[in-house]
Amino acid sequence: MTFRRILLVAVLSAVAGCSSSSTPSSSPSTTPTTTNSAVTVSIPSNARTLTTAAFGTNPLVVATGTTVTWTNNDSIPHDAVADGGMWSSPILSPSQSFQFRFTTAGTFTYKCTLHPNMVGTVTVQ
Repeated sequence: MTFRRILLVAVLSAVAGCSSSSTPSSSPSTTPTTTNSAVTVSIPSNARTLTTAAFGTNPLVVATGTTVTWTNNDSIPHDAVADGGMWSSPILSPSQSFQFRFTTAGTFTYKCTLHPNMVGTVTVQ
């Protein structure tokens, strides 16, 4: 059996063993969270006019170990540079991408240095 199948069987077994008389949980978080190991941030058309929406989901919340890929889907160049210097993409021409793997928990703000009003935040948990 492959690792993925073993993991799937373990998850399904755990779910099947859950009681149906659980207590309702508190309201769900309004901040999107991902536990995937890879996430793509799309820089949309006219991003330079979008400020906090210029990098899609903002704040982006990911698990430690996640690789985030910024893809420029605009018609002009952009970059993604962390305010604290943790990462710095090259200038991305249209259709180009940049990846960074987050190995440290924390909250990291960033911007496009070509259009400083384009800002984003990645929260790593």
